Amino acid sequence: MKLQGSCHCGAVRFTVDCPHPYPFNLCYCSICRKTAGGGGYAINLGGRYDSLKVEGWDHLSVYHARLVDEHRGEVSRSPGERHFCRHCGSALWLWDPRWPDLVHPHASAIDTELPIPPEHTHLMVGSKASWVPLHAQPGDKVFDEYPEESLAQWHQRLGLEDPPEPSGG
Repeated sequence: MKLQGSCHCGAVRFTVDCPHPYPFNLCYCSICRKTAGGGGYAINLGGRYDSLKVEGWDHLSVYHARLVDEHRGEVSRSPGERHFCRHCGSALWLWDPRWPDLVHPHASAIDTELPIPPEHTHLMVGSKASWVPLHAQPGDKVFDEYPEESLAQWHQRLGLEDPPEPSGG
């Protein structure tokens, strides 16, 4: 499914082919919550990096999250690149050199109508802020950390490998 996205002020616009566009993964980790989560979580989609086309590269900034290992007391820098508009602060996508073929646009930056997922996966719930309610519905899956099932495997399990094209556009 081809998705169109943009930042709030319109300085950055992008398109990406997204074989895994159902917004089902709700991440409650402190990084997602603090950099992109309006409801205390962020929702990332699965796209093909080689299809990403961007207008307004010069308006982007990149943030590398701080990773804290509380057991060893060490802080490191994530190789993942969180792209955002340097004018309005909109979180746009995550790209990580460890998985160079993938890009993860934030559902909140997508202008194309997205398909409604039949269930949700709530992940990193062990990092959830106390003020964030967990609204897990029947059939939803909840994980303190990461599930073993990937974006692609979730779509495949539910028979959603060929998402519908949006109507009207």
